[in-house]
Amino acid sequence: MELEDSGESSPEEIEGSLDSFLTTRQIEVLRLRAQGRSQQEVAEILGTTRSNISILEKRAHNNIARAERTLQRWMMIRAPIFLRIAAGTDVFALPAMIFEEADRRSIQLPTTSLDIIVQLRRRAPNLFRKRSVSQDVEIYVTEDGELLLQPLSDAISA
Repeated sequence: MELEDSGESSPEEIEGSLDSFLTTRQIEVLRLRAQGRSQQEVAEILGTTRSNISILEKRAHNNIARAERTLQRWMMIRAPIFLRIAAGTDVFALPAMIFEEADRRSIQLPTTSLDIIVQLRRRAPNLFRKRSVSQDVEIYVTEDGELLLQPLSDAISA
C-alpha cells in the first residue's frame, strides 16, 4: 500500500492524532527509524516511497518540536517567578535576583546559587559571554527550582 502525502488523513491517522500531535503513520516511521533503519528500509517495510517517509518523518519532528514549545510555554505561564534580565548583567548576580523574587513571593526554592548558575549555563550556553548575559532574557522559575529561559530576540530555548 503506497501512502503518498495527499494532505488527506486516513481514519486510522485521525484516530491516532486525537491523543497525540503525531499520526499513527508518523509514530510507525519514528519507531522504525529509532531502531536504526534507513528511510529506504522503512519505505519498503511500509510499502511506500522513501520520499514519503522523509516527508512523514520531517512532519513528525516538526509536530514534536511544536508540542515541546507548547509545553514550555505552559510551564512559563504557570511559573510563579518571572524576571526580565538586561544584557550585560553579571551571571553571578542572577541567583540573588532569583532568590529575592522568590522571597518576595514567599516561595522557598529547593535549589542553591550554584545549581541556578549550572542550570543557566546548561540550558542556554550561548546566552553568556564570560560572566555577562549577552542579550536581554526572561527567566521563569518553577516552584521546584527549574529554570526556563526566553531570550527576547530568539525563540524559546530549553
